[in-house]
Amino acid sequence: MLHLDVLGPTGPYRSRKQKTIHDVTGTPVASLSLAPRVYVTRALHAMRQTETLPTDERVTAIARAGTAFATATVAGLSAEEYQRTVSAVSGMPIATVRSATAAIAHAADRADHSAQQARPLGAVTDWHDPLTRTGRAVWIRRGEVFAVHAAGNHPAVHQAWLDALALGYRVAVRPSRREPFTPYRLVTALRDAGFRDDQVVLLPTDHDAADEIVRQADRSLVYGGDDVMRKYADHPTVLPQGPGRSKILLTADTDWTLALDTIIDSISSGGGVGCVNATAVLVEGDPAPVAEAIAARLAQLPSLPPHDERAILPVFSTEAARLLETHLQARAEGTTSVLGGNGNVDELGDGSAVLRPSVHQVDSPFSDQIGVELGFPCVWIAPWSRDAGIAPLRGTLVLTAITTDEQMLDDLVAEPTISNVHIGHHPTSWMEPGLPHDGYLGEFLMRSKTVLR
Repeated sequence: MLHLDVLGPTGPYRSRKQKTIHDVTGTPVASLSLAPRVYVTRALHAMRQTETLPTDERVTAIARAGTAFATATVAGLSAEEYQRTVSAVSGMPIATVRSATAAIAHAADRADHSAQQARPLGAVTDWHDPLTRTGRAVWIRRGEVFAVHAAGNHPAVHQAWLDALALGYRVAVRPSRREPFTPYRLVTALRDAGFRDDQVVLLPTDHDAADEIVRQADRSLVYGGDDVMRKYADHPTVLPQGPGRSKILLTADTDWTLALDTIIDSISSGGGVGCVNATAVLVEGDPAPVAEAIAARLAQLPSLPPHDERAILPVFSTEAARLLETHLQARAEGTTSVLGGNGNVDELGDGSAVLRPSVHQVDSPFSDQIGVELGFPCVWIAPWSRDAGIAPLRGTLVLTAITTDEQMLDDLVAEPTISNVHIGHHPTSWMEPGLPHDGYLGEFLMRSKTVLR
């Protein structure tokens, strides 16, 4: 059993209240300390009193931590041991975890560059800059303490808050109980690299104390479902991150058969668990051949345990897999099943099960189903017409538009509720540090003020 302590402002803290973390077969793997509410309050107060590392020191420390995170022994685990633990507990294929490890290290190395991409062109980073002698905008933090209620669906979500650390925020991370190993390792690596204990902390908590973290922080990033989006929709200091509902649009002026690799990659890369994985494909013309071709390709993906090097699909406990299957069947009522209609659960015989891909065809681009996002490759194929316009494409994190229609592309890029547009054969899952995900985090964390001296 591993022991994951609270990493507080005065060092590790092992609380009396513990949460046992199991792998997908039900085997206990770790004991996670849960910080009580009073501890959270005191921790964030201590963070508010401390100073921020100078820019050069923190940028260097973040990059050094990223290298250690990906290659060294951190918190008693080698990189390989960490990756196998995450794979066993989360059910993500080991290859996906390795890819996420490399992505976090890359993001750490580029954290300062990434954070600075959000800075307005006319602003400087320090009031001592000579340009302020004639008046200049200076980019400053909106606060000092940044909190993260992290998601557990993919390790790579922990790239995001490195920007806040690079910008000088002190950061408090509340890990997901589903997968606390990545933030535990990353926070430990950052401390080993030069950040003080009161500058970056890990605060596992129950739900009551979790709300206290948001109340005490100046700015917060909160991951969750539609309930989280509704809860914080009007909260000015909270940036909620919900389902991505990423989509692909295929118009009649293109050959969709040439896009099949892009479509499959969009749906299934990383196990299909991310907000950037495509959950709907809208087809101008007859969607049936597209649905059948997608189903034929996805049906070939093997059912394997997560530690297998050839694994692609996510694995859950059998109980959790059955619950997801039941939920999908209820939501798919009235649609045409092309793949997975007889069930998606493929038991591995050890208490775990693979959730196999699902392809359903719906009758309209306005069907409620195309907004249903699940944590495995599940895609809805819908007809689309010019009369429908861009309305069915709204509320999309990433849209891959395979079209030659320049006016359509103008409209899609201009649409405020579509966060990212990939034009042509680029999967929805493509990302790069320095480019906005759901806007730049720096837009939420920073502001400009005029300084004249």
